[in-house]
Amino acid sequence: MKHPRFVSFLHGVLLSIFCGLGHAQVDFPTRPIKIVVPFGPGGVADLTARTVAQKMAENLGQAIVIENKPGAGGIAAAESVLKAEPDGHTLLLISNGTAVSAGLFKKLPFDPRQDLAPVSLLGQFDLAVLVPESSPYKSLTDLLAWGRAHPGKMNLGTINIGSTQHLAAELFRSQANLIAQVIPYNGTPAVINALRGGQVDAAVEILGPMKPQIQAKAVRALAVMGETLPVDLPGAVLVSSLPGLSNFNVTSWNALAAPAKTPSAVIARLNQEARKALNHPDVKKRLADLNVVAKHSSAEQLGRWLDADMTRWSGVIHKAGIPLQ
Repeated sequence: MKHPRFVSFLHGVLLSIFCGLGHAQVDFPTRPIKIVVPFGPGGVADLTARTVAQKMAENLGQAIVIENKPGAGGIAAAESVLKAEPDGHTLLLISNGTAVSAGLFKKLPFDPRQDLAPVSLLGQFDLAVLVPESSPYKSLTDLLAWGRAHPGKMNLGTINIGSTQHLAAELFRSQANLIAQVIPYNGTPAVINALRGGQVDAAVEILGPMKPQIQAKAVRALAVMGETLPVDLPGAVLVSSLPGLSNFNVTSWNALAAPAKTPSAVIARLNQEARKALNHPDVKKRLADLNVVAKHSSAEQLGRWLDADMTRWSGVIHKAGIPLQ
């Protein structure tokens, strides 16, 4: 039989613990939250962050401000976040570009897995294989058949070396058994001009920015590189639907991370609010208008996702012989 004084003492200890947990939740956030975005304003990453942040702020009771800090490999953005107090009030928008940088740079000033604490995935968006409207290739099967029959003749356009589009094209070329050149251009407008002008046979680009070109019937999407085919792309197929490419699955994504020493209770609260925001119909609609599929994850799932992407893109970079920066 337990002594009454011991029971009373134990009750007091448990009460103080639960009160402490409740107090910790009340104490976050205590001021506006900042999300540092390693891209310029107006792009998919920036607009995704702003859309989700606005809804999260409503539930958190504090403003969430976006600070754009573009730069090679997202280094400047990451460093500014890692210098902040690890209390959840300064967050970083990470992406597949974060995973690419881990394999593209000889040495990063930070470790994406050791120095950052994953919070939640925010969304995914498609990449597509596109041809000019005048192209004789009416399907991805046609394009691959010609490329395989004429080794070394096919040119695939993408944006700059080391971008997700560039590495996705390299992965596609490799897994499709194509002997082809991947030609990088300085930005999406240059890729569009090269595609429409016949300088390249096909291009690999994020689908969203290409939608106006598709709707204007200047280019055609032959295939999408992810696992779901958009309903508004009649005639397109999934790359993975072709023989020998069943394991091909490439999407771009955005997510939230915090400095590594951020308390787990704060990470849990941020994850909870991200989930609520991403499940809201208005947020889903706004992201869908950007061709982004709202997608929440646990912090642990995001960590595994980042690990897998880092491994994959490091392998692509090595196999393609891309010089490390």
